[in-house]
Amino acid sequence: MLTDADINAIRLSLKLGATTTLFTLLLGSPLAWWLSRGDTFFRRLIGSVVTMPLVLPPTVLGFYLLVTLGPLGPVGKAFKALGIPTLPFTFSGLVAASVICSMPFVVQPLQNAFEALGERPLEAAATLGANALDAFLTVIMPQARPAFLTAAVMSFAHAIGEFGVVLMIGGNIPNVTRVLSMQIYVYVENMEYGRAHVLAGGLMAFAVLTMMAIQLLNPRRKVKRRADQGPNP
Repeated sequence: MLTDADINAIRLSLKLGATTTLFTLLLGSPLAWWLSRGDTFFRRLIGSVVTMPLVLPPTVLGFYLLVTLGPLGPVGKAFKALGIPTLPFTFSGLVAASVICSMPFVVQPLQNAFEALGERPLEAAATLGANALDAFLTVIMPQARPAFLTAAVMSFAHAIGEFGVVLMIGGNIPNVTRVLSMQIYVYVENMEYGRAHVLAGGLMAFAVLTMMAIQLLNPRRKVKRRADQGPNP
């Protein structure tokens, strides 16, 4: 039986996942497109920075976000000068941290999809008089739809399951920053393993469904098409 605290944690997690997914897609799509348009040192540097959360311990990333966004950090000081509340230990801070952590799961599949499409779709759109924005919206995005769906699913799932960054930047404030992963942590601390099993089991089931969804969104059509066409003469 779920408690009110469990329901609130689930609600906050779903809100965090949806908000994170929206922002990562809005910010990550043009970034992935830009990264796919060339192979320069600067692009590789930016790509490395964007994908760094994949290898950086979440607590390390959370610590530096806390320092940067806190009242004594550069962003925190700028917010304070503008009369804007600082982000740490707020839901907005969770969103900001989650977007940074989830960005690789959006940028990488989109960049790979854009690079796989090549230049032909853009050249065909240009011959029909489409400008760059029209070509991206009407040609590139429809052809890369599986990658967009995969990116959305991965971003949402990662935001739901994030713990280290949430702990560092959000703390553990009920109804404000206590998301599902933090609620499990509270139960484990209090040795309420039965309640922790219920929530942890739900997250495991969610993870399995997420991976199944990604498999269904990527049916390897290219491999099948090549097999149907047979070897090149």
